[in-house]
Amino acid sequence: MKIAIGSDHGGFRLKEEIKDYLRQQGVEHTDFGTYSTASVDYPDIAQTVGEKVAAGEFERGILICGTGIGISIAANKVPGVRAALCGDVFSARMSREHNNANILALGERVIGSGLALMIVQTWLEAEFAGGRHARRVEKISALEK
Repeated sequence: MKIAIGSDHGGFRLKEEIKDYLRQQGVEHTDFGTYSTASVDYPDIAQTVGEKVAAGEFERGILICGTGIGISIAANKVPGVRAALCGDVFSARMSREHNNANILALGERVIGSGLALMIVQTWLEAEFAGGRHARRVEKISALEK
């Protein structure tokens, strides 16, 4: 699995922890910034990661900002992106199984790194259930047209 990952300055530290976790798990990933805690605009990072995932260059993406709210809103403006802001393990699993979320959004300032890594692990392991959920995801895609 190939993961595109990015954050703004408010999510930089958690992004670095997640990258370490991905390396330990042998998960291929590419960091699309930011590369420090210097202030940047989260829509720019969300757009880059969103476009890479939507184009199929990466199977999934992970985005982090201070709360996860802004970066998830921005990512969801990219056609083909289904970004889910998750602050718990159950939501992470459901976002994959029921919504086929292709981007996970997290908030560094609202969850600790231990929980964040459990969310990432759950989200990466979960698979789309298909069935009745496929019809619903297709309707989401139709809203983009």
